[in-house]
Amino acid sequence: MANFPHSLPLNTLSGGVPSPANPKAAVATAAGAAGEAVVNKDRKMTLAEQLVLDLSNPELIENALLELSKEIVSIYPVLSSPNLTTAQSNRVCNAFSLFQCVASHPDTKMPFLNAQIPLYLYPFLKTTRKSRPYEYLRLTSLGVIGTLVKVDDKQVISFLLSTDIIPPCLVAMEMGSELSKTVATFIVQKILLDDEGLDYIYCQTMQGHVMHCVASFQTLLRDDTFSSCLCEGPTTRCWLQQLLYNVRVPELQAGAGFNHMQVN
Repeated sequence: MANFPHSLPLNTLSGGVPSPANPKAAVATAAGAAGEAVVNKDRKMTLAEQLVLDLSNPELIENALLELSKEIVSIYPVLSSPNLTTAQSNRVCNAFSLFQCVASHPDTKMPFLNAQIPLYLYPFLKTTRKSRPYEYLRLTSLGVIGTLVKVDDKQVISFLLSTDIIPPCLVAMEMGSELSKTVATFIVQKILLDDEGLDYIYCQTMQGHVMHCVASFQTLLRDDTFSSCLCEGPTTRCWLQQLLYNVRVPELQAGAGFNHMQVN
């Protein structure tokens, strides 16, 4: 038979929760835990204040931006899932608010760009989820970029074009709230108002048309559409070979598609 204790604490016999043997020690433990929580909170506040101070120091700003970027990168894994919490979103949005302050100041804007910080924002523009935590991230990201383009600056436009900002903005214009769509449209408009931005958009559009034409041309070369024209002589055939090389049609360059175009 198991050995049972000879007696039980009175509070257990009465159906209550057992109380510690030493109430004073319990109070001291609770007070210690509360004090530790306060210390941790104060430590976090001190770190946040130090980051703000570092952001205003040209010599320390890049390190401060790096620390903030770590906070941002930490939630990348949940952007493709529906598991982003409001607390996670708010924490990153707070970092974006600091970014916006840095992006708006003439003395810190260029170090902000040199550190490639806007690239950390693009994944939030590309997300297709519409719930509030994701939308807050999308909107605050757009706010940072909108701050950069608000003042006409060719260096900013060049940076944004070189990092391919247009596609993420188009996604935001399609998937975001009305406010996000407005900010994304403003960013694209500011880029279009710049000569370099306008040239970029024009070239991208023309490239799309050219690729479409090349695809259609390749289809025509694979059938007998131009057989009668292309078999007139070796000169025509030579020109065709050069054209195929320029538009990169490998199987026809190798001669596989010339069986019906033999020159006598």
